[in-house]
Amino acid sequence: MKTLLLAFVAAVTAGAGQPAQFPSEPPKPGAPKDFSVPAPRRFTLPNGLEVALVQWGNMPKVRVTLNVRTGNAFEKADEVWLADLTGELIREGTATRNATQISRQAARMGGALNISVGGDSTTIGGDVLSEFGAQMVELVADVVQQPRFPDAEAARLKANLSRNLAVALSQPQQIALQKFRAVLYGDHPYGRVFPTDTMIQGFTTEQARKFYTVSYGASRSRLYVVGQFDASAVEATIRKAFAGWKKGTPAVPQPPKPATKRAVYLIDRPEAPQSTIILGVPAVDPSHPDFVALTVMDALLGGAFASRITKNIREDKGYTYSPYSELSTRYRDTYWAQNADVTTAQTGLSLKEIFAEIDRLQQEPPSDAELRGIQNYLAGTYILQNSSRGGITAQLQYVDLHGLPASYPNTYVKQVYAVTPQRVTEVAKKYLQDDQATIVVVGDRKVIADQLKPYGTIIDK
Repeated sequence: MKTLLLAFVAAVTAGAGQPAQFPSEPPKPGAPKDFSVPAPRRFTLPNGLEVALVQWGNMPKVRVTLNVRTGNAFEKADEVWLADLTGELIREGTATRNATQISRQAARMGGALNISVGGDSTTIGGDVLSEFGAQMVELVADVVQQPRFPDAEAARLKANLSRNLAVALSQPQQIALQKFRAVLYGDHPYGRVFPTDTMIQGFTTEQARKFYTVSYGASRSRLYVVGQFDASAVEATIRKAFAGWKKGTPAVPQPPKPATKRAVYLIDRPEAPQSTIILGVPAVDPSHPDFVALTVMDALLGGAFASRITKNIREDKGYTYSPYSELSTRYRDTYWAQNADVTTAQTGLSLKEIFAEIDRLQQEPPSDAELRGIQNYLAGTYILQNSSRGGITAQLQYVDLHGLPASYPNTYVKQVYAVTPQRVTEVAKKYLQDDQATIVVVGDRKVIADQLKPYGTIIDK
């Protein structure tokens, strides 16, 4: 032991005084790899239910997801969040199981059953151990086909929705979003983000039953099974468990006609230390050939941590901590928006810099190096996000909702890398039209009103 210790000390002493050697540059990223999702086995039941089965991964788990083409986009003007209440009531029990029994059965299978209501669709399902794949299919089928809608649970569920509403409306970001969507979409369901509390309290279980009857059915649904499972047993169970489900009425969504008039909407928040900004314009939806290039443009401009707007107003100017841009998508609809919570005194300057970055990108293509960094980011996050049962399921739902080619998941990375600097500038010019921008600002009016005047006619709440 003494000999080893002396040898160690000698080695350390020999290296003393010599500067540490570090590489002058970070290691270069490897060549991008293709992303590949196994082709699903697809079939359709006589009642119209579409099914996709994907054997994926080596973990003994499976995800069963029923996607129903219903949600907030199918509500009437006096029914905002009725879809949410309906989903909550569906989870409260069936003709054969109460809510506790549903939870316990899912838990015994190594998972849980969840219901999620969105704008264009509602999902029912969850992950379980592979050996219970067929049983999970049976449970999902029972929940969606035989909901009890217990009157006794309605008051509690409506109280939960009221609390959620109160929390949302206490946040300036949500207040800004509500106004932005209302201005952009008007009376279209996409423009209705929040109900009133009076509206929630007026909902009845009978209304929820009617909403279910009208907007749930096999012909407007898709079932996705992704993971490791006994394919023959699962398929046989699907055909049996869903055979009696009624077709229902077809989904007939109405695409919106978003506003394209430049204006500034100011919502007063007295003494607010920050202003919440949403600046956005209508864009093309994912079915359009320009959408992937638009995605690359968004990431480079404001949608990534290394984006231009983030570097400008966060890193260089210190006006904000976490700005971000996004392409917010719905069925046959998308808008591009820059979001930021900025210091009150720099509200106008922040808008100036955002518009300046848009103008710069429209006039001068990015360098190859800058674009490649953004492409690497998009490709890497895409692969990470979709390297799971949930990710693959979400990608299949995305493809089906927007009517994309079956090859889309396996060609997305190639499409991203095919975008050129000139193409980025081209789509920026085409879609980021300054004169069509809707600007919503939530902040202290007495401090920021004069700052906002250069950016359009100010319309108070």
